[in-house]
Amino acid sequence: MVEPESLTDRMARRMSAYARERWRGFAVAAAAGVFMALVGAFETSSAPLPMRLLYWLTLMLGGSLLGLLVAPFTTQRPRIGEKRVLAWAVATVVLTLPLTLFVWWFTGQIFGGRAIGSLPFFLGATGLVTATITALTMIVDNPGPATHAAPTGTPARVRFLERLPPKLIGAVIHAVESEDHYLRVHTSKGADLILARLSDAIAELEGIEGAQVHRSWWVARDAVTNVKRENGRVSLLLPGGVAAPVSRPNVKALKEAGWI
Repeated sequence: MVEPESLTDRMARRMSAYARERWRGFAVAAAAGVFMALVGAFETSSAPLPMRLLYWLTLMLGGSLLGLLVAPFTTQRPRIGEKRVLAWAVATVVLTLPLTLFVWWFTGQIFGGRAIGSLPFFLGATGLVTATITALTMIVDNPGPATHAAPTGTPARVRFLERLPPKLIGAVIHAVESEDHYLRVHTSKGADLILARLSDAIAELEGIEGAQVHRSWWVARDAVTNVKRENGRVSLLLPGGVAAPVSRPNVKALKEAGWI
């Protein structure tokens, strides 16, 4: 019998997952900032490297923070977030105007001069960078592949089962959740951690019908007991009180597949 997690443990895991999601976007922004500084993008090459790093990292991380703040009102809305191209376009448009004003002001603080006539240039440059960074972030967040059940009448050899610790041998796998460098395997006999990457686990789970419903979660289709919708977010309910979040881009695909 599966023992449900305590509320404290569940909240701690969700906070950890949320932090990992947010840091992924900031990592993309920081890498882009370092790149822009090194190449001296948009005529900043004449400035010393430390100044360029300060300038570009501030702009990129500031833009990422603003994107985090406006996400609940744009890409997380069902009619927008489930369509990736529309979500990208809306996020780009919504972010470009306030970021343009910030870039225009901050450039004057760092390099001097803030002529009103330069605003069209900043609008175009900011829009281009915002569109690119938004696209990169969405690619990083792109859900992974599905796995498929073995053909009828064919014994399934699921390689991932060989990774299970002794106490979970013979258990039915419900879900696999990524936690830093570990995976938490949710099964009919309880849950435990193993050292592995989620991408490797999904490849080895072939033979069980399931899908990566979130960047940090793979779920077996037969384990889904119900679907929870709350504040525009969708979660798959599993045995033992486990709730697997569904990333917005995956909602449409799961609906079409009959999961939701």
